[in-house]
Amino acid sequence: MRWKGRRVSSNVEDRRGSSGAKVGGISIVGLVVAFVAWKFFGVDPQQAYQATQQITAAQSQTGTAPEQLSAEQKEASDFVGTILADTEDTWTSIFQQLGQSYVAPKLVLFNGRVQSACGTAESAMGPFYCPSDQKVYIDTQFFKEMRQQMGISGDKNQTELSRQDQAGDFAQAYVVAHEVGHHIQNLLGISSQVQRAQAQANRTQANQLSVRLELQADCFAGIWANRNQERTQFLEAGDVEEAMDAAQKIGDDYLQKRATGQVVPDSFTHGTSQQRMHWFETGLKSGDLNQCDTFNSRSI
Repeated sequence: MRWKGRRVSSNVEDRRGSSGAKVGGISIVGLVVAFVAWKFFGVDPQQAYQATQQITAAQSQTGTAPEQLSAEQKEASDFVGTILADTEDTWTSIFQQLGQSYVAPKLVLFNGRVQSACGTAESAMGPFYCPSDQKVYIDTQFFKEMRQQMGISGDKNQTELSRQDQAGDFAQAYVVAHEVGHHIQNLLGISSQVQRAQAQANRTQANQLSVRLELQADCFAGIWANRNQERTQFLEAGDVEEAMDAAQKIGDDYLQKRATGQVVPDSFTHGTSQQRMHWFETGLKSGDLNQCDTFNSRSI
């Protein structure tokens, strides 16, 4: 994936201070417990945090900017900032076509633990979007976990990233674009509609609504890839396959079977591997917002 040399967003807030919590302070057991609780069973970030708090004594993130970035941190910041800038350019154009003004989200980089307007969160929960402060939160350690814990490699394409111990660049970009997709849902009022419907639904119905919300964010990520390809020609051979590999391995059914050997459809909150691949591909091929109406689709 070609990403170097393009604009880097100024909307990146770096909280990776040397005094902040380090991922190394969280046990593997804690990572698994929090990840399973959040991804598999629909436990909200605050509840997942409380679970990990019982098994880790990591110190609270102070939120101060790092005094000096390592080469690794600088590259991660530049990469994520470039992808964020690409989403800004893509969605600004789409919102203009809708007759609206796009308000870009902030993207917060942190180590270990972070305080957001949605509560305190651990890196074990993975990247997330908080609608209350309109910020995307990412601990870039997650990109290592994608490869080392989830088997999402970077072997399918060429990369301009110097590191080889993390998921490939387009798989990482897909993660960022997916979280920005939740910001789009927030701006369009979709998220609030879903929240109101969930408040009146039982647990299974609420989970099904969550699945549709997540799959739409996947579709929006595909739209970004489509429009950004038209604008920058950034994709290389193997990139799409890499993103599809990532979509497959973060499906609820795939993750549940790998973690517990069982699949519990009523507990799905993000969608099956097949659904996630399908909706990302739908956005990628169409580049059309109207094709991402997962809430009226009968195929889910």
